[in-house]
Amino acid sequence: MCLILFAFQASQRWPFIVAANRDEAYDRPAQSAAFWLDQPQIFAGRDLQLGGTWMGLSKLGRFAAVTNFRDGLPKGLAPRSRGELVSHYLSSQQSAKNHFEQLQSKKDQYAGFSSLAGNLNELWYFSNYSPLIQSVPPGVHGLSNHLLNTPWPKVTQGKAQLTKLIQQETNSLSDDLMCLLAERELPPASQLPDTGIGALREKELGPKFIAVDNLYGTRASTVILIDQKGNALFREKSFSSHGQYIGEISSEFRVTI
Repeated sequence: MCLILFAFQASQRWPFIVAANRDEAYDRPAQSAAFWLDQPQIFAGRDLQLGGTWMGLSKLGRFAAVTNFRDGLPKGLAPRSRGELVSHYLSSQQSAKNHFEQLQSKKDQYAGFSSLAGNLNELWYFSNYSPLIQSVPPGVHGLSNHLLNTPWPKVTQGKAQLTKLIQQETNSLSDDLMCLLAERELPPASQLPDTGIGALREKELGPKFIAVDNLYGTRASTVILIDQKGNALFREKSFSSHGQYIGEISSEFRVTI
């Protein structure tokens, strides 16, 4: 996943808001978000290649997500899958902080990542490119393929748009967030980061929604809304090569708060 915009305890109506795009190779097999048969408390998509997930929510109110960290350096195959970081937390009973503390000693077994974990009461962030485990303060935040709130154009603009939507107290927040995630406008070249992948590739990966070829792009757009009573909406749109829409799921269920 390459973009997670989220509002944590920043809205009275919706204390937990997530709008996220998952970018991945189109030929990597995956299952759309659903309750897992082997772990029915978890609602998430599933990587059918290695079994983990990029983002999910449990009926116990546990949330977790992971993004790749992009630095452009050649690397060998990591011994462990980043997707297990999310699935392990969602299926466990440990706190998010403890989850990341235990991860610190084995962080180098994974390719570069940034990860979020927590619930409606606390949210934590950790990356194996940073030595610190951070408590995420209430507010609007953004995470792409770098550290939390790194000011890439898609992150900065997305945070501003999410803040405005919260202030408007719109009754169509789910639809409005899906529209935000669908934006394909290219940022000015002068604002793009330099992560070692070349100017052309930086440009291709600059928009919120990526649809440049038939190899890699935005596979899923996800919106999660949880209100003060623990009523959760989990909505996901799926896409194939060149950003072609192929379907949508929407589920409402209660979570522990």
